[in-house]
Amino acid sequence: MSDEQVLLRARGVRKSFGSVEVLKGIDLDVRQGQVVSLIGASGSGKTTFLRCVNLLEEHDAGDILLDGDPVGYRVEAGRRKRLSETRISAQRARIGMVFQSFNLFPHLTAEGNVMLGLTKVLGKNAAEAREIAGHWLGRVGLAERRGHYPYQLSGGQQQRVAIARAVAMQPRLLLFDEVTSALDPELVAEVLQVMKTLAGEGMTMLVVSHEMMFVRDVSDHVVFMDAGRVAQAGPPEDVFGRPEGERLKGFLGRMHGVFGQMA
Repeated sequence: MSDEQVLLRARGVRKSFGSVEVLKGIDLDVRQGQVVSLIGASGSGKTTFLRCVNLLEEHDAGDILLDGDPVGYRVEAGRRKRLSETRISAQRARIGMVFQSFNLFPHLTAEGNVMLGLTKVLGKNAAEAREIAGHWLGRVGLAERRGHYPYQLSGGQQQRVAIARAVAMQPRLLLFDEVTSALDPELVAEVLQVMKTLAGEGMTMLVVSHEMMFVRDVSDHVVFMDAGRVAQAGPPEDVFGRPEGERLKGFLGRMHGVFGQMA
């Protein structure tokens, strides 16, 4: 893989909370236009890694590079030094993130939630921000709900607003952290369909998900994390069809019999 193709590169990423080491040296590349999915049991470090990529957590060691630039710090005389908050905000604007809990502002409409980052971060005027918000709300099937507040929307609709808000910022990389886990089963499909559409249009995505059929069908590359390490990585047909080790086989077997369906 040439360096020109790599949008996100992680090497030897480590992160501890107190005495507990959650990430134990993560190596990962995401190419422009790829969908890379992280799978694994709860507590394996998937969400912590996403939060390090998006600067919501500061990794303790290793390197995370976006477009070749170190995320969150610069190196001076061989030592890491945290970037200014202004620089970090600029980096974070290039990385969109959709959370499992929606994180919409309850006092803003769907349109207002999407407009906020466009005006406050990207400096667009209200008219332009409203036009962009309308476009993306339409793309996720919520054009007629643009004036609704979060409490007037279903969970699936709220999550689609959150996706529209993230994509409207035109990020280089879009992170999804278990975005269907808080939804009723009948609402999961509508959110996954939006993600499939974005993937089909070439959006670069790093996805944490327990939706194994979605991961298999949409991902270009799948990473199985176990106890803070990358245990196996490769194309979906390899990870699901030729799992290495009992940990991955057991994990897939527990995921609603998915391993038996895919082997």
